This record gives sequence, C-alpha cells and structure tokens, in this order.
Amino acid sequence: MMLAQSRKDPESGEAVSSPQIQSHVASLVAEVQKQGQALVNIRPPDPSKAHLAAQWFQDAAQFRGRPLHYNYVGTGVGRGPFVELVDGSVKLDLINGIGIHILGHSHPRVIEACLQGSLSDIVMQGNLQPNTEYIELSKRLVQLAGRQSRLKHCWFATCGTMANENALKMSRQKLSPARMIISFKNAFAGRSTMMAELTDNPAYRQGLPEYNEVLRIPFYEKNDPQSSEKALRLFKEHIAQHPKNISAFAFEPMLGEGGYQAAPREFFVPLLEECKKHGIAVWADEVQTFMRTGELFAFETLDLGQYIDICTIAKTVQLGATLYTEDYNPKPGLIAGTFSGSTVSMRAGLAIIQEMSQGHYGPQGRVNQIHRRFISGLNRLNESAAKGKAQDAGGMGLMVAFTPFDGKKEQVDALLKNMFNKGVMAFACGKDPVRVRFLVPAIIQDSEIDMALKVIEECLIEGV
Repeated sequence: MMLAQSRKDPESGEAVSSPQIQSHVASLVAEVQKQGQALVNIRPPDPSKAHLAAQWFQDAAQFRGRPLHYNYVGTGVGRGPFVELVDGSVKLDLINGIGIHILGHSHPRVIEACLQGSLSDIVMQGNLQPNTEYIELSKRLVQLAGRQSRLKHCWFATCGTMANENALKMSRQKLSPARMIISFKNAFAGRSTMMAELTDNPAYRQGLPEYNEVLRIPFYEKNDPQSSEKALRLFKEHIAQHPKNISAFAFEPMLGEGGYQAAPREFFVPLLEECKKHGIAVWADEVQTFMRTGELFAFETLDLGQYIDICTIAKTVQLGATLYTEDYNPKPGLIAGTFSGSTVSMRAGLAIIQEMSQGHYGPQGRVNQIHRRFISGLNRLNESAAKGKAQDAGGMGLMVAFTPFDGKKEQVDALLKNMFNKGVMAFACGKDPVRVRFLVPAIIQDSEIDMALKVIEECLIEGV
C-alpha cells in the first residue's frame, strides 16, 4: 500500500502537504507499524505490570465516579484486531469501541490520515469556518448516499446522538406542528434528553421527565408468522389516533442495542409506504449500521433508498452526520453548532470510506465473507462442543450476535468477563434475552475468527 501520497484538494488543486511533510508522515506510519508487529496472538497479563495497571484502573474509577466496565486501559499500541493493554495483556478486540474502529487498531491508512490531519492549522472545524476536509467529506458522503436514494445534503455533528437530534429537528420543522415520533420497541437513539426518550430503555431515563412523544411498534419477530401484520396494524392505529401529529418514523434498519435483530425488506416496505401516504418523514438511524451490513448503507443492503428522507450516521466515519433530501433542508438557524468535528476525524473518515470501498462490499465482499464464517462457526459450537449454549446466531455483516445459555443478564455478564479475561472482547445487547454481540473489524483474518471462536467455545463449556 502506498502511503503519504500527495493529496490534493479536488476543487482547488493545491497540495495539502509538502513533500517534506509527506516523507516524515511515511516514516512515522512505518514506525507505528513496527510497534505493533509482535501483536499476533492473545497474551495474558504481565504480573510485573499488575501494580501499575491497578493504579490506572483506580484512577479511572476515582475521576469518572465509577469503575471501568472492563479492566481496559490501552497503551496506544495495536495491530489489526489485536490491542495491547497497560497490564501487558493483548486482547482480540471484537467490539471496537462499540463500533468506532472498523479497520481495527493502527491501520496504516488511518494513521496516515490522522498524522496529516494533526498538522493542519486547526484542531476542530466548524460550520462557520470549514477547511477543505469538511467540504470533501460532505461531498463524498452525499455522492455515496445519493446513488440509491434522494439524499442530497449533509450536516456534521460531533456524535451520533447530535446527528439524531438534528434529524428530529428537521422532521419537526418540516411537518410543524406535528411532534410525535413512531419508533420500534427496544430502539436505541442516544442519551441526550430527547434521544433518551426515543430510546426504549427506562434505565437510561431514571430521574428524567416523560415527554410522551414516542409511539412504539414491535420489531420483526422471525418466529411469529403474524409479525409483519401486527407491526403494520399498530402503525396504522397510531396514525389514526394522532392525525397530522406524527413528524417522523425513526427506525434502525437492524436493532443495535436492542439485540442485533435483523428484518427482511418485506417487513419495512408496508410501514414506509404508510409514511409516504401520510406525509411522515422516514428517518433511517444508521449510527451503528453504517459501513457494516454488506453495503455502505443498510438502506442499500435492504433496497429501501427510495423511501429515505433523512439518514443519520456516525461511529465508523469518526464523527456524526445527518443526510437529508431537499424537502427536509432546514431553515437557517435550526441546526448549527460550534464544533463539526476535528480535522483528524474528517481525514480519517475519508480514509476509512476509501479503504472500505475496495473489495469489502457486495454479496461476495469481505464484509459478508466475515459474517458467514463467524455465524457458521457459532452455529457449529451450538450443535457440537457447546450444544445449545450459543443459540440464534445472527445479525448483518460485521454486526454479529448470539444468545448464550438462557439469555439471562447475570449469565451473559459472567460469560463476557470470562471471555475478556481469556483475551476476547465483546459486549452485551438486548433484553429478554440478553445477547453477546460483536462488532467485528473488517480487517480480521479467517485464522483470527477461528481464534476467537476457540476462546468462545472454551468459555461456553466452562459455563457460568
């Protein structure tokens, strides 16, 4: 792979970096790669580093106000799916910061972009004074989103929650005075005051007021042949009970925090047709699914682009963004914000999109190859060595989950801690049942998937 090539602004033609800077960047990228060369396998903690690590964990708990979920503090050294921690251990990282690091740790193209971005004249870019990266990333996202949709504009935010806030404001302004939102049960949209309301988890709203502005419908249930009819029936009832007062249908193309549950295109289409019939904004929340489902956008994977009015993305692109059609272009002043994102994040987002566009998408692309190998491996465990202990493996693309044991929270928490201690990082999602989820890095090798499956098998056999 050629690194630190002369990048030119596509509009002005001016070089972004001088040859001297490019040469130094290339040397630094090479040095970073050397640091991680030895990270090729899981490694247990180093007893000689136990005291130092304990101090890091103690400080984190003290200054955060609560302890870390895992005893995880990274050294800053990693390679692909492997990451080194301050206790000397090396973990196989299959949760990637809950979806941020789709290219794993220390990817050369990402490191190069970060180094170049850090040499810019400013750290943070804003909507008042953007640099070329802001325009370049906006243009790229709109071009890609517009291939199979009417999405035409892009507005940046610092995270997925704020991208979702902007989406809600756009839909409400367009359809004012409508204020209600339809969403799925077990949805997740973020933790701001309004997004906590849209998120279907009372634990995230403890002590907050209830605004009663969200109407729920059930998500697809593959074991219920009447699932689609039930969801559509309730959807129509909500519309009938709140005429002209529903601003948006906010949906995740695949439930994320709600359990990594997927649904076929046929489930969504009747709901989206009702939205079009009644002038309700169709808002696809792709904060977690963007880049991960086999195509760049999950609405492409499901062939739903014709219906989408607003789409929100974040995580893998390193900042938040709201994409929208001309009809939902807001009036000046509705959305703004001092920060749009750092120069580093914009450069890195562009690099990640470019890298992922090379052989990762399509039915035979690497994303789907990874999915098939991981799912088939989990199914083999469930049918053999860990019989009945790794049920309902599924998801989309790099988003993989299964239900361990009986899916009880205590069981899953104990299993995840055991997996972490043995060198594989995952996380939980869903409720009734609680599931183990993976956000698999797109650079993982088949042998590394098999390594993870071996640890999962061992932990399942050990039980809880």
